[in-house]
Amino acid sequence: MKHSFDIAIVGGGIVGVATAYKMQLAYPDKNIGLIEKEACLANHQTGNNSGVIHSGIYYKPGSFKAKNCVEGRRELVEFVRKHGIDHDICGKIIVATDPSELDHLEVIYKRGLANGVEDMEQIDGDQIKEIEPYCAGIAGLRVGCTGIVDFRATTEKLAELMLTLNPNSKILLNHEVKSVSRHKSGSEIKTDNGVISAKKVIYCAGLQADRLAKRDNVVLDMAILGFRGDYYVLSEKGRSKVRNLIYPVPNPKFPFLGVHFTRMTDGSVECGPNAVFVFKREGYRKTDFSLVDTIDAIKFLGTWRFFAKNWRYGLEEYRRAFSKKLFLSQLQRMIPSLEMDDLDEERAGVRAMALSDSGNMIDDFKIEYKENSIHVLNAPSPAATACLAIGNEVTNMAIKHFKFD
Repeated sequence: MKHSFDIAIVGGGIVGVATAYKMQLAYPDKNIGLIEKEACLANHQTGNNSGVIHSGIYYKPGSFKAKNCVEGRRELVEFVRKHGIDHDICGKIIVATDPSELDHLEVIYKRGLANGVEDMEQIDGDQIKEIEPYCAGIAGLRVGCTGIVDFRATTEKLAELMLTLNPNSKILLNHEVKSVSRHKSGSEIKTDNGVISAKKVIYCAGLQADRLAKRDNVVLDMAILGFRGDYYVLSEKGRSKVRNLIYPVPNPKFPFLGVHFTRMTDGSVECGPNAVFVFKREGYRKTDFSLVDTIDAIKFLGTWRFFAKNWRYGLEEYRRAFSKKLFLSQLQRMIPSLEMDDLDEERAGVRAMALSDSGNMIDDFKIEYKENSIHVLNAPSPAATACLAIGNEVTNMAIKHFKFD
């Protein structure tokens, strides 16, 4: 079957759907086709993340991440309130458990001030106990504007609104992009379920962002690596030890926030994630393997440079991934009374991490325009929080560059 659209958006995660919604607002008379390879929206990073509405406290002042997280959070909260989507602005604490962490805790606090993060204060050990009675720390930050939300429901509402704005627009599920070819009037996208032609194309492909960019003949100096994050759900006994959100002070030498505690919108409490390199980009089990994904990763020089810089950290993460005891010991730094039977069933998510040729993590959002296409090449956390702001960025880029006959 063949479809034809003014604008095609590839990727049915929250960034792709928010972008489709924002584009439809900007171009109400244009037919938009949202293309998703899975049978439902939000099936990968969006539907398997921690469900946190991030404040914007961690990110380098002046970066796209900082700007879009703070602006996007405020717009997201307004959106979910308006549409009755399950959420709670419950706040979180960032907890220092060792004196060596105090300097970086101060750096994070100053970043929050520079980024305009509201409802934020430094707290001591006694105040930590008042907020989270089972948590042990010597100092911390209380960030009141952090919250939790159902990102799947948010994605579905955005999709519904997009279709309401223009009934001629469509969401095409079960359409995996196999190839892209350009022609004078636009692009032809071949999928496993038909051909789609579009005058303009926006790619929001997450874990597949680099591959689709290459299919669109974009020259890259980066590659996407997948990192699995394992979570434990606290048992009924363990759940009583966490009220809301508890985070450690992240190690500034490594690109992840560390394992933390998150109360979800359904009342359950998750702890995690760790961060281990995966041999399959969309592999959620510890034994998942893809030869294609593995070869792509190991033939990229940046992968080896990244491993050389971070092998000690990576080894510890792998050990914890296969040892519940080691995972528990990491969690006990913040909640010493946590016991083995407080950790219940596991689940996992996979995050896309963009690496440069030099082996450094590309820390900021990366969006590029080429001819009749826009590529969201890097949208790591807090992309879900910032989805509406990213949609605004892409739409502004489209208004600037896209010319319709």
